[in-house]
Amino acid sequence: MGKLQGKVAVITGGSTGIGLATAKLFVREGAYVFIMGRRQKELDEAVKAIGSNISGVQGDVAKLADLDRLYETVKGKGRIDIVFANAGLVEIAPLKEVTEENFDKIFNINVKGTLFTVQKALPLLNDGGSIILMGSVASAKGTPGWSVYGASKAAIRNFVRGWTVELKDRRIRSNVLSPGPIETPLVAAQPQDAIASIVSTIPMGRMGEPDEVAKAALFLASDDSSFVTGIELFVDGGRAQI
Repeated sequence: MGKLQGKVAVITGGSTGIGLATAKLFVREGAYVFIMGRRQKELDEAVKAIGSNISGVQGDVAKLADLDRLYETVKGKGRIDIVFANAGLVEIAPLKEVTEENFDKIFNINVKGTLFTVQKALPLLNDGGSIILMGSVASAKGTPGWSVYGASKAAIRNFVRGWTVELKDRRIRSNVLSPGPIETPLVAAQPQDAIASIVSTIPMGRMGEPDEVAKAALFLASDDSSFVTGIELFVDGGRAQI
């Protein structure tokens, strides 16, 4: 029997990268998974690749109406056991080049989107459920050009601190999963010299794979982490630890 047998999970940003790898793993472990993604083509391809126990809902986490539509769909399965607020945006800009548009875009998706993904899930979330937020090593490490993105992920870390206390009476666990550089389309779109510079600071000397992060998400979603809440779990090859 899988570690998530009979569970229902919601994963935003689930059509590519870490979200897709996690959706595949959760289904293999017995869960029924709802994935949300902005691009219909990639969403359809992800659902087809997983094949069973999976539903896709097109939408943008920064648009509250899209989140409402997601959870209206989820209601068909009754209740939720796991919410993985994974959707996020990476944009690199030195301080002198940051614009209001750049700031708003990052914070609308990474912070506002995460907040309301969880808030709107609460009426459906079972007591004893698991909330996982996608953080980043960027929240703990100073890197030129990454300050706005890093600040958005630092906000994620504080969400979990507050929610761990707020939701304790319902035994809902909240944790942050913070990867280092991972081989995903989101990272591949960044300037290669910037990525190479970051990889050079990783003790393990390489980028991570989406499957490696998915396995950590499985730990936080399952009963294996039944006494784990309020933490930031780094999957970063040691980058934030030195």
